[in-house]
Amino acid sequence: MEQLSLFSDADSEQAVVVYTDGGCSGNPGAGGWACVIIDEAAAASGKAQKEQCFSGGEKCTTNNRMELTAVITALTFIASSPENLSRPVSVYTDSQYVKNGITTWIKGWKRNGWRTADKKPVKNQDLWLALDEAVSKLSVRWVWVKGHAGIKYNELVDSLCQMEIKKYK
Repeated sequence: MEQLSLFSDADSEQAVVVYTDGGCSGNPGAGGWACVIIDEAAAASGKAQKEQCFSGGEKCTTNNRMELTAVITALTFIASSPENLSRPVSVYTDSQYVKNGITTWIKGWKRNGWRTADKKPVKNQDLWLALDEAVSKLSVRWVWVKGHAGIKYNELVDSLCQMEIKKYK
């Protein structure tokens, strides 16, 4: 059976793959976030794929803050190793808020002094600034995936996220 890669043959040796999720029970409410970082370079060299999971939560937060925290944690961890700075990173998220925010909306927010199109302050500006900083150090490709659709790593981070939420209820 042929193993499917998330990347073309040309870049699979260098790929870092990230899946993230965040959520709340109530919004605001008890929240959790999780990410898994998959080092495909290990698999390409004949070693087992290296997977690292991180998770956490807060007693009173919002869904969007948890989604952002998951991505920031993963990218900050990846960028902390100099050898990763030249590697492509693909972030898989089921959050349109995160994907659209970092790929499209942030440009306007910066141009408008961190105000939305209707002149209101951008919510979660502290986290958007942290994410922007983390992204600036890496070559990131953003991919939206449907949540709860049986995608292995998306299901894993959702499960870890739910465990974290239970800790803070």
